[in-house]
Amino acid sequence: MCGVTGYMNLGGAAVEDDGVLDRMTATLLHRGPDSGGRFVRDGVALGFRRLAIVGLEGGDQPILNEDGSIAMVCNGEIFNHRELRAELESKGHRFTTSTDVEVLVHLYEEHGTGLLERLNGQFAFAIHDSRRRRLFLARDQMGILPLYYAQPAGQIVFGSEIKAVIEHPAVVRRPDLTGLDQVLTFPGTVGARTLFQGVSSLENGHYLLVEDGEVRTVKYWDLDYPLDGEEEGGHPDAYYTDTLRALLEQSVRRRLQADVPVGYYLSGGLDSSLIGALVHRVGTGTRPRSFSISFADRGIDESRFQQLMARHLGSDHHETAFRPVDIAGDLRRMVWHAECPVKETYNTCSMALSASVRESGTRVVLTGEGADELFAGYLGYRFDLGGRRAAGDPFEDDLRRLMWGDPHLFYERDYHAWRESKLDLYAPDVRDSFADIDCLAEPVVDPRMLRGRNPVHQRSYLDFKLRLTDHLLSDHGDRMALAHSVEARYPFLDPDLVRFATTVPPRLKVTERTEKYALKEVARGLVPDEIIHREKFGFRAQGSPALLREGIDWVEDLLSYDVVKRQGYFDPDVVEHLKKQYRQPGYEVHPHLGDDLLLTVLTFGVLLDTFSLPDNA
Repeated sequence: MCGVTGYMNLGGAAVEDDGVLDRMTATLLHRGPDSGGRFVRDGVALGFRRLAIVGLEGGDQPILNEDGSIAMVCNGEIFNHRELRAELESKGHRFTTSTDVEVLVHLYEEHGTGLLERLNGQFAFAIHDSRRRRLFLARDQMGILPLYYAQPAGQIVFGSEIKAVIEHPAVVRRPDLTGLDQVLTFPGTVGARTLFQGVSSLENGHYLLVEDGEVRTVKYWDLDYPLDGEEEGGHPDAYYTDTLRALLEQSVRRRLQADVPVGYYLSGGLDSSLIGALVHRVGTGTRPRSFSISFADRGIDESRFQQLMARHLGSDHHETAFRPVDIAGDLRRMVWHAECPVKETYNTCSMALSASVRESGTRVVLTGEGADELFAGYLGYRFDLGGRRAAGDPFEDDLRRLMWGDPHLFYERDYHAWRESKLDLYAPDVRDSFADIDCLAEPVVDPRMLRGRNPVHQRSYLDFKLRLTDHLLSDHGDRMALAHSVEARYPFLDPDLVRFATTVPPRLKVTERTEKYALKEVARGLVPDEIIHREKFGFRAQGSPALLREGIDWVEDLLSYDVVKRQGYFDPDVVEHLKKQYRQPGYEVHPHLGDDLLLTVLTFGVLLDTFSLPDNA
């Protein structure tokens, strides 16, 4: 992976550089420590930092087409590049590098924006077409790689991370309180929203086109399930498990393509264990490295299962021991990379894990994200088998109708009741203007993609949009891996595999007794039964109660009455009450039924400090 950034004048006037592009690009050094590149011409500036993975020599960007009229910078990998290159060369296109992403330049010449239909990969790229005075930005179907943009007067500014965008002098730094409200309501930010006012995330499966002074975004892909009752394809059960096994093996093989060492994460659960087993089956030519993290707290430690799988596969296993004190030591840097507040501390563990990968000399890791969302891996899927849940509260009914298009669709919590509880946490001034920042005032997903679908598929779509794309793949995945210049790849999110997953009948995903039924069938013979039959165990670490008990000076300072009051976003009296509650001996926030509100307050305070965001005066 790499880092891309740039800006363009919407009116087509020449850009004034004055070192701006270099400062923007410098913020992305951790994403691409190997080399950099720049392109300033025809009213556009493009910056690039490279993490060399494929085509190590001569793969610097920007990459131009044969006559120099098209310039491209790309963060990511195109896994079907060999087939595409052969096709393009047969049509007379000339390649100047051995990198996978050069196919984008020539595909654009052939297909324009339609090139996106041809790609199997994880990518976020910018293509400038000087003849049409067009800027084309695109993000992959699953949203694995991020891309952010802002539209200050007469310009568009973009970057792989928000820190590159706000480095542009025309972009004003202010917190986005609707983004904060999303973090307090959902696993993280959702859709185009960020924690920075005026800075948008290009959503997964979308592209952005700047042409004739206009900016428009277009959805080119979405997770589209069949209507309820149309899932059965008339195939025997073995067809689904056999096809799934073949597609998953193909996906792993694609994601082992690299000119640098590739390893994999082992969490101790089914998903990463299955990926690890397939890595060994496909073969890398060397003894694969596996990476895991362990905790002294036996209540959250999974090292027994990690070591069991590592022995089973014979991997070169690397285990990182993580202590509660490490959380406080890494929390500030974690927020700088994540660019948003969090309600769990496990991002610091993920960052320590990627450090271990980098220290071993490995640059790419395969990981198991996506399986839970596509194959019914969370407890809520079994809950849904009990029937649809009526709210009974007319206010909750109205909210569900607005958000999901269905007053009977329950997802995670009663949002009206939570809205009332959440209000207490905000400072009085924020509370008084809450209607202006309420993230539930409009739909956060497209209700049409839920309408008429099976409840299992409705939950899958919501998990995909609200949990996976903008949280697990973004602040938890991409940012924590690239903090140490490591590329993460996701075999379960191969477009061919995802497309097939939408055709697997719900009855093969979840039963009354087990989640991920089809995936467990695929794993038989590859993964020990002890791991296949484990209860779902979420990756987590100690929360803010443990931090408070450590008595860390900077934590105490950021959560102090005076600082919280001065910042003006949260009610200092409520924060004091939470601190008293969280400090009680043995108190812990329930990992499934509660939100660590103090951690959100703390990490929002870190965000304000780290990015020089103003107080709510």
